[in-house]
Amino acid sequence: MSIKFGTDGWRAVISDTFTFANLRQVAQAIADFIHEQGNAEPSAVVGYDTRFLSDRYAYEVACVMAGNGISTWLARADTPTPAVSYAIVHKKATAGVMITASHNPPRYNGVKLKASFGGSATPEQHKRVEAILARNLMEQKDPQLMELETALAQEKIRKFDPSWAYYEHLSTLVDLDIISSGELKVVADGMFGSGRGVIGEMLARGRTYVHNIRHEMNPGFGGIHPEPIARYLGLLMSTIQGGHWHVGLATDGDADRIGAVDARGEFVDPHRIFALVLRYLIEKRGWQGQVIRTVSTTRMIDRIAAANGLCLTETPVGFNHIADLMLQGDVLMGGEESGGMSIKGHIPEGDGVLLGLLILEIMAYHRAPLHEIIADLLAQYGPAEYKRTDMKLRQPVEKKAMVNMLVESAPPHIDGVAIEQVSTLDGVKYYLDDGSWLLIRPSGTEPVLRVYAEAPNQDRVRALLKFGEEVAQKG
Repeated sequence: MSIKFGTDGWRAVISDTFTFANLRQVAQAIADFIHEQGNAEPSAVVGYDTRFLSDRYAYEVACVMAGNGISTWLARADTPTPAVSYAIVHKKATAGVMITASHNPPRYNGVKLKASFGGSATPEQHKRVEAILARNLMEQKDPQLMELETALAQEKIRKFDPSWAYYEHLSTLVDLDIISSGELKVVADGMFGSGRGVIGEMLARGRTYVHNIRHEMNPGFGGIHPEPIARYLGLLMSTIQGGHWHVGLATDGDADRIGAVDARGEFVDPHRIFALVLRYLIEKRGWQGQVIRTVSTTRMIDRIAAANGLCLTETPVGFNHIADLMLQGDVLMGGEESGGMSIKGHIPEGDGVLLGLLILEIMAYHRAPLHEIIADLLAQYGPAEYKRTDMKLRQPVEKKAMVNMLVESAPPHIDGVAIEQVSTLDGVKYYLDDGSWLLIRPSGTEPVLRVYAEAPNQDRVRALLKFGEEVAQKG
């Protein structure tokens, strides 16, 4: 058995590598890791999403924790990852486990390992769990389990609802009164994930009307990837276009990512959401602090930070890199292209629910449609057009070899525009002198090569993507 942890845990195909037997071994390694932390009374929080068998997998992890003398809080029902992560901090637990494959296809499931601070475990912690797992397998150590009913009776496992403490915390980060005053009509697309119905529950006492779609339990996610990007939000777009709705909000399979659709039924990507929220926090709330974005995220963030005298840091892809910096200093906001974002005062964890609520607050504050607010944003800090292409591979590429090839073959210009700089922070990124950029990088979780581009207009974006795809295919 070969189990490797990616940027946010372990993911694999259900009944192939992701089996109960393998999960028990991973859970045992996590339990041993928790004991290494040296807490006199170690504890863990375990949650899960809506995927096939996620609840049973979570029970199994909890039983391994209990069998190893670790007091365990087990979610009563499917719950957003950020709610489980916040519960770790609220319960002062040693660590946490979330059973989810996030936005991956329905055939996948996974384990997200969370640290005591409520964010993803560090790369070093993931490597330590991998090392313990390898040792246990070599020594043929059997996982220690306690029967669920016995553990519940002895209160080694306690079921709880993470939602209410999480909702109370979110109410300190968003102005629910401002949102209510907007009397907005919202379509909330849960994408059949564990964020289903959550935005409506948060706003139930106000004057916001929330219509839920794809909020039923459907472990197959209706045959789509539960990822809030335009390709999978056709139902949300058509719902908006077919009625008198102000905005549509979509969360991914475990609700740590956000996507939006404006009143015209047009997709609003996370780049613009990030820039919109950042500008609002600075200009309307008067917040200050460091701004962090991943290498694949819009440079509008750079321009907003520069205009307001704020430090901007670029990181590799993966929210764990943002979380590290949030733990180290005064960070105003951090975010990534995939829709994971967090703000000052919150846990270092991407949170689609929080960002959805902030979008509503911004709309209610400005008393304007989302597309008009975005037009004003682009007039101030744009233009910026963006697109990503995912090239499926028969097998994962060797990242170092791909990077070397792309650096060595870098041309002096692309589509007639000079390359100013080549970065190898994560994959290979070409910075061009008109402010555009092209990024080529292998995925850390799937056999996919991702090609990203941002430019002042769509023609330039298409030209950059074409170049990127052609170069990547040669590799």
